Amino acid sequence: MAGVVPKSAVRESVVSAVLGLAAAQEALDAQPFSRLVQARITEFGHGAATLEIDIREELLQQHGFVHGGVLSYAADNTLTFAAATALGPAVVTGGFSIQYLRPAVGRTLRARAEVVQAGRRQAVCRCDLTVVGAEGEESVCAVAQGTVLPLNGPAGGNAEG
Repeated sequence: MAGVVPKSAVRESVVSAVLGLAAAQEALDAQPFSRLVQARITEFGHGAATLEIDIREELLQQHGFVHGGVLSYAADNTLTFAAATALGPAVVTGGFSIQYLRPAVGRTLRARAEVVQAGRRQAVCRCDLTVVGAEGEESVCAVAQGTVLPLNGPAGGNAEG
């Protein structure tokens, strides 16, 4: 039907407006590991999120590539932030898979996630991880897909219990 906005789109807009980019960064900063890797949210809302980490020596493995654990961290958090735009701020990762495509070498790691489908019980999201080179060029280094669950939603039960 033309002119009818789906309930999920209204819910997503309300959640995105309530959380906002600054609140998303505050939530990220509340995670000690996120502070350790100096992650930042650069985009947040409308079913998507982008997280960036400047690549530095402490984040590399023995061959000089960004460690796979850092890539997994970035995918996991970005998937949940994207899902939070649809499900609300109290979410947890139900599970995700990641495929490493090529070594991550560059100056910035960028993870972009978007909601593929969201309902009341879960959101399925996908994430592309790229490295940004010295000239600003981007190269995909990994892709991930995951399921995110509301912490206190219909599937999560009561958090007090």
